[in-house]
Amino acid sequence: MLDRVLLTNDDGIDAPGMAVLEQIAAQLAHEVWVVAPEHDQSGQSHAISLHHALRITERGPRRFGVTGTPGDCAAMGLCHIMKDALPQLVLSGVNRGLNLGLETVFSGTVGGAMTAMMLGVPAIALSQAFVDRRNVPWDTARTLGVETINRLVAMGWGENAVLNVNFPPVPANEAGPLTLARQGVGMIAGMNVETRVDPRGMSYHWLGFRRGDRQQGPESDYSALRAGKIVVTPLRYDRTDDEAYTDLAGKLPRFLD
Repeated sequence: MLDRVLLTNDDGIDAPGMAVLEQIAAQLAHEVWVVAPEHDQSGQSHAISLHHALRITERGPRRFGVTGTPGDCAAMGLCHIMKDALPQLVLSGVNRGLNLGLETVFSGTVGGAMTAMMLGVPAIALSQAFVDRRNVPWDTARTLGVETINRLVAMGWGENAVLNVNFPPVPANEAGPLTLARQGVGMIAGMNVETRVDPRGMSYHWLGFRRGDRQQGPESDYSALRAGKIVVTPLRYDRTDDEAYTDLAGKLPRFLD
């Protein structure tokens, strides 16, 4: 077993996915620490709070709520709360809903893990896909999470990547094997702005994604999940597009050390 792990998420410290992750982590490490947002921070990506103060509430032994983003929580956990005895692993999740394709850019679950990786601690983001939002199959992640994480930790991975794991929306005994896949295009086809009027006659707006069935490309995470697999994709900060870089290199001078 590991000595200690740090847990965070973007759905909030009281979210059901955090309870699932705590059950998983209890079988992985002697000490389980939780530093998670006080409230839902979905869609916050890698954001950190630079212009307002953060407050910490102790919720129990080794359990802390933070008035900030998943990135804030990872930073507070690693640079403040646990700075004298760092965890060997950070787990972010278990998110309610998949995190695949372009949605990983917006994901606070992935953002919390990426912040931990940036601060030098290996991290895994975990998400549970569902078909019916009112009936998320949490038992799939709960049942398969320990074996999945243990296997990944035993294999190891590069220090410049986080692992993004998605559990399929099927019972645990129907889930396919842990499968490596590339980040696909995902299902985001645009964004919607819904305008409403409040009781005082003032307009306000809700942002939301417009999704569609898009061509995913080879070895895509979405296609693997749709096939019922437990999907793992290594993600990194470097977003340099090699195809565009090669094209522009014929038109612009390159900086060579």
